[in-house]
Amino acid sequence: QFGIFTVGDVTTDPTTGRTPTEGERIKAMVAIALKAEEVGLDVFATGEHHNPPFVPSSPTTMLGYIAARTERLILSTSTTLITTNDPVKIAEDYAMLQHLADGRVDVMMGRGNTGPVYPWFGQDIREGINLAIENYALLRRLWREDVVDWEGKFRTPLQGFTSTPRPLDATPPFVWHGSIRSPEIAEQAAYYGDGFFHNNIFWPADHTKRMVELYRRRYAHYGHGTPEQAIVGLGGQVFMRTNSQDAVREFRPYFDNAPVYGHGPSLEDFTEQTPLTVGSPQQVIERTLAFRDTVGDYQRQLFLMDHAGLPLKTVLEQLDILGEEVVPVLREEFAKNRPAHVPDAPTHQSLTAAARKEAAA
Repeated sequence: QFGIFTVGDVTTDPTTGRTPTEGERIKAMVAIALKAEEVGLDVFATGEHHNPPFVPSSPTTMLGYIAARTERLILSTSTTLITTNDPVKIAEDYAMLQHLADGRVDVMMGRGNTGPVYPWFGQDIREGINLAIENYALLRRLWREDVVDWEGKFRTPLQGFTSTPRPLDATPPFVWHGSIRSPEIAEQAAYYGDGFFHNNIFWPADHTKRMVELYRRRYAHYGHGTPEQAIVGLGGQVFMRTNSQDAVREFRPYFDNAPVYGHGPSLEDFTEQTPLTVGSPQQVIERTLAFRDTVGDYQRQLFLMDHAGLPLKTVLEQLDILGEEVVPVLREEFAKNRPAHVPDAPTHQSLTAAARKEAAA
């Protein structure tokens, strides 16, 4: 699966000095999702933030709106805050979205990157890992058991509780566990046989390799299949023009002033040390294909393309290039020499079919 993910930042365009309004940024994210389907991508994923300069505080609201305007696109989160959201609310919100989208939904659990979000929602950041573990264990039960009795450390007990609506076709959304640096989250994904998504944005390849290898080993340890059958996703960042020098010249002011990595390493150093690729479509193809050398055959590749103040017009141009010149080649090349035992990325249809097959056995 190929797609895009957004963090939904509201950032001043350094070349014009103009800052979009929150409303403009929200509408731009919708336009980007619609464009993703138009150019043949598989996935649109949104982050979840509760602080400026970010706007996507309610992912299911946005994804529900996009679901009504698309037909094929898988709607995902690039972070659902499993630590500070109530697992009951997550269970109900995403089951509702599942029904509205006819199953075109999956979820990526994460802890986010904003420390103050914990006290905003009545939690302690020092319990971050424990919250992720306990809340997700409850969420799984809420999606898989019609009546739940439960007691834990971080929320009030449940007695005879039924989460509504029930998951579509009795099949919960597929879950990815997203992490940049925490081996505990790779372990959690492996334990449940869920997917592991490595953001792959800020870190060198050897770090990504270690995290994915840990997940694959532990996936096999827990009896879900061979290491090669584990479900892996990667993030990435690209900016493209026909001529690589034009891409570098155009993107440099956005990189230099980006909220996340601006005023730090040079563009050249950052592209050398991380997966950020600024250049021609062919350079993006070659760099992305090389990810397989690092992590093995994997199931999902998402690109970050709308950030750092890039205007909507530019992002839509980038998506045209991605859909027309890059992804078709990547699909063909990734399919070559792919072992038969390596699974495709799960979908609602494949998960439902597998459950029915298991029930009939």
